[in-house]
Amino acid sequence: MTIDTQDRPTTRSPVHATWIPAGRRTRFALPAAWLLTRAGMLYLLIRDGLGVGGVAREVHGLYAHWYAILAQGAFPAGDPLWQYPPGAGPLLLAPGALPGLTYFQAFVTLTLAADAVVTYALARGDHDPRGAWLWTAGLPLLLHIPLARYDVEVTAFAVLALLTMRRAPRVSGALAAFGALVKVWPALTLLGAPRGRTTRQVWGSALVSAAAMLLVLAVAFRSPFSFLREQGERGVQIESLGGTVLSYARLAGWPGQVRYRYGAMEYVGPSVHLVATVSVALTAAACGVLLWWRVRARRYSEATPYDAALCAVLMFTVTSRVISPQYLIWLLGLAAVCLTSRRTTQRTVALLVVAAAGVSALAYPVLYEDVMAGTWLGCAVMTVRNALLLGGVLVSFRSLWKGTKE
Repeated sequence: MTIDTQDRPTTRSPVHATWIPAGRRTRFALPAAWLLTRAGMLYLLIRDGLGVGGVAREVHGLYAHWYAILAQGAFPAGDPLWQYPPGAGPLLLAPGALPGLTYFQAFVTLTLAADAVVTYALARGDHDPRGAWLWTAGLPLLLHIPLARYDVEVTAFAVLALLTMRRAPRVSGALAAFGALVKVWPALTLLGAPRGRTTRQVWGSALVSAAAMLLVLAVAFRSPFSFLREQGERGVQIESLGGTVLSYARLAGWPGQVRYRYGAMEYVGPSVHLVATVSVALTAAACGVLLWWRVRARRYSEATPYDAALCAVLMFTVTSRVISPQYLIWLLGLAAVCLTSRRTTQRTVALLVVAAAGVSALAYPVLYEDVMAGTWLGCAVMTVRNALLLGGVLVSFRSLWKGTKE
């Protein structure tokens, strides 16, 4: 195995010079851009429901309802909408710790704080500023959705886990474990850990941290694993790849219908179970492909853990039965981490992720009625979004493979 940690000499392209402010200007331009874009997102959130979607009702209703149950020392057992690992409990309880604010106000405040932490972590030190700029400019493409979901906090765990892996592998493992106990996928950030001591330290810390936190949650709350049954009942969401196939089948006369089930709009009808089974099989195949890469990879650079994480999460996103718009928050965060290193192989993939985020905002909330109705316009929007993600998977794995072979 060859460990290559030195940056090769690079030339500054005209695109880099014009798109990214350099040196001292970045220290002022980036915070200004962050404040301006986040103010715009807050404005949309305040006007939520006035033609831009009713996105905030999850926090106002569902999250606040779960908070009341969690505050009594129990997880929402029996609630078909509760499909999250037990680590989500403390995260949903956290807004209650901010005095003088409503639950909604405190939730948005913590989300913005996590967003600011991610931006700072991406921009600090000798990181290539393109990573921080991608996150700052890319997140608003999802409009106000990121402020009304807790995926920004989860992404913060993953971003920090990757950025601390080289210097503090045990801290990295703990951060990945905490993120995985909230939404599972941050565990994939450890896939590309350099072999040897770093891998042992990262994975050892992750396992110990996860076990300790699970023990604490099992003692502090009732029914911490109730989410498993509800998660297993998930069907095919209309925004997934399988959902896109069924949308076209519906245009061709397939008798399936769209129903609100398990917190999402899903298809019900003949062959839906088959499509769901194929999705699960593809996810298993993606797992096998990633393990095969891990065994065969020989050449690691400082960017390899970042690139592997983005590739892995892209694979699991595309093969999922559910591709909610907030999943793009994860991909934007990981793409931004990749761009902090000049050795990354994922620059093209990062652009595809940004494009997919922009199209996702069209799918939800702007044109969601068309997506639900399965009109030609709705099908076209979802086809473009999912084609961008699928193309991202193919380019990502090919680039990762070429970058790590002997």
